[in-house]
Amino acid sequence: MRHRLIVPGAAAAFLMLAVPASAAEPTPGAPGIGDSYYPEAGNGGYQVSHYDLRLTYQPRTDRLDGTATLITTATQDLSRFNLDFLLDVKDVLVDGKKAFFTKSGTHELEITPAAPLEKGRQVSVVVRYSGIPSQVKVDGSSSWMRTPDGAVIANEPEAAAWWFPSNDHPRDKATFDVSVSVPDDVQAISNGVLASKSSKFGWTRYNWRSTKPQATYLATLAVGKFDITTGTTSNGLPIVNAYSKDLGDNLDSAKASVERTNEILDWESSVFGPYPFTAAGGYVPNVPTHYALETQTRPFYSPAQFANGANTSVVVHELAHQWYGDSVSVKNWRDIWVNEGFASYAQWLWSEKENEGTAQQLADYIYASVPADNDFWKVKPGDPGPENQFHGAVYNRGAIAIQALRNTVGDKAFFETLKKWPTVNKYGNGSVQDFQAFAEKVSGKNLQKLFDTWLFTTAKPSAADAASYGIGKAPAGASLRAAGKPAEPKSWKKIQSAQLGHEH
Repeated sequence: MRHRLIVPGAAAAFLMLAVPASAAEPTPGAPGIGDSYYPEAGNGGYQVSHYDLRLTYQPRTDRLDGTATLITTATQDLSRFNLDFLLDVKDVLVDGKKAFFTKSGTHELEITPAAPLEKGRQVSVVVRYSGIPSQVKVDGSSSWMRTPDGAVIANEPEAAAWWFPSNDHPRDKATFDVSVSVPDDVQAISNGVLASKSSKFGWTRYNWRSTKPQATYLATLAVGKFDITTGTTSNGLPIVNAYSKDLGDNLDSAKASVERTNEILDWESSVFGPYPFTAAGGYVPNVPTHYALETQTRPFYSPAQFANGANTSVVVHELAHQWYGDSVSVKNWRDIWVNEGFASYAQWLWSEKENEGTAQQLADYIYASVPADNDFWKVKPGDPGPENQFHGAVYNRGAIAIQALRNTVGDKAFFETLKKWPTVNKYGNGSVQDFQAFAEKVSGKNLQKLFDTWLFTTAKPSAADAASYGIGKAPAGASLRAAGKPAEPKSWKKIQSAQLGHEH
């Protein structure tokens, strides 16, 4: 018999290999989730399944006091983890035990629990905090907006850090309970369904519930004096619309637009499939902004959107996001086309429905109108860079790409793709590449060149290339267009008004 001599070093290595993986030394979670545009956004090491926010807000002083309870699950053996947050923290509990915490970076709240968390373990994290959100600035500005009678939080890509601690990235969605106590003379609006409200000692508490997964930037809060209208969708879901009482001349045009939410949702459901949430509506606070935002179940609209009269196009855009952007969200912020290209194309389809210009006419008009040396063609909608995330090219060139897809695969496969994508990926995330693969599967066509041409080049496609995708080409049987651009579609100005407001 031969005897094998095991030297001490080899024995130690052998013993290390024998140690179960679960006994590995716990490590800190990453301070970012891995987004190339926003390296500090979100965090690693855990996922959140639910946020319970219990807040008190005093409009007179802009003071916000809160207790946030997060239900989280460790995705690794975790010695420490971060939340994204900007306000002052009083204390933190992890599973009911006091945890050490400190601030670092721009918005990192570092939490060290009393004992490490094992992978797969679900724990509650309670953060008590307070602050004056409008005074907290990042790069010189605040996402928290004061109004004459209260405040509003609605912004993209980051807004949550001004009012609750979170894993602030669309890749980590959760359900929400938002309970807000405000003075009796104002109201509190948030996402989802108003489950209850109660008054005591001059304060009223509003309890809002969102029971479907929601990205943190899509959570919203508005406090002020509102004219509130209620109703139900054709499927019986509650609709809540709210308008600041001091909108002046913009009030009636805002109502003439947002009150068509039910009608627009019915139409969009025929295009994108069943509405994915349990409530709907919108709100128009008295803010000086120009943008609108797809805050889940209750889009935010600026009064400026309605300064020239009713504008259903912006309502179509934000409600389309409930499928493309909210239910199916970006994997990374570079995938913003999967949100904005399709919400913009919904406006084009609405224009078709309203006989104000077909999607083809809109695509041809934009292609012909924008000269080749314009920066519009230098931005890649499929990866625009953080500085161009809300550039007009993401919206309009992005929508041309969708018309090119429609022309290439035909209406049957195209509308099947539009409906199946948010159904198959419901409450999930998707990238540009994921969508391309999905469209190829549905259509049976190789679409690589199409996506490269319209989403990933920094030059205007030549007339020949564009025509090969049905863009800028004269209709069958018609003579070639004379030099110059096609006639402006009737819907164009409304579409532009809605989209220009997205430059956050």
